[in-house]
Amino acid sequence: MNCCVLQGSPRKDGNTEQLLNSFLAEWIVCGNTYKKIWLYEKQILPCIACRKCQQDWSVFGCQQRDDMQYIFDTILACDLILLATPIYSWYCTPPMKAMLDRLVYGMNKYYGERKGPALWEGKYLALLTTCGYPPGKGADLWTQGMQRYCKHSKLVFQGILAEHDHGYQSTFMTEEKALHARQFARFLSGKAERSK
Repeated sequence: MNCCVLQGSPRKDGNTEQLLNSFLAEWIVCGNTYKKIWLYEKQILPCIACRKCQQDWSVFGCQQRDDMQYIFDTILACDLILLATPIYSWYCTPPMKAMLDRLVYGMNKYYGERKGPALWEGKYLALLTTCGYPPGKGADLWTQGMQRYCKHSKLVFQGILAEHDHGYQSTFMTEEKALHARQFARFLSGKAERSK
């Protein structure tokens, strides 16, 4: 199975990346592949709701010229979309939010004169996140928002791995968190295979 990892952290050695590395090591062991896109390295303009993308149901169709076409193509070629992000103010980081806004239009041809298809219908989506509060209070709104996003977009929500950062004076990555990441990779790999 091929995973498109959309990494929304600004830090290449931060908590989210450490957790993701444990996930990806196990993902490979399970016989899967992935392509990782660092969103902070990409130009992602905000959606302007012009609806130009609604004119052609076979393509992304956005009139803005940035890196979103590449992201769109990579997502269409994958089986699983993994959104990896630290939580900022109870939601994802700014480039990930801008990307999600662009995708909800470009992937979902719902907003033109006639309602069209969801180009990514049936793709799996999962979340990997780190937060400063315990996950029940730190990642709950992000989870709820993405569950609604998936339902709207006809994606198959596969779950979330959320780990708590206990503060700047503590060591984030522990063997327990690495174990959780490996278990999540095995769960997603097995669940997707059973669902087909």
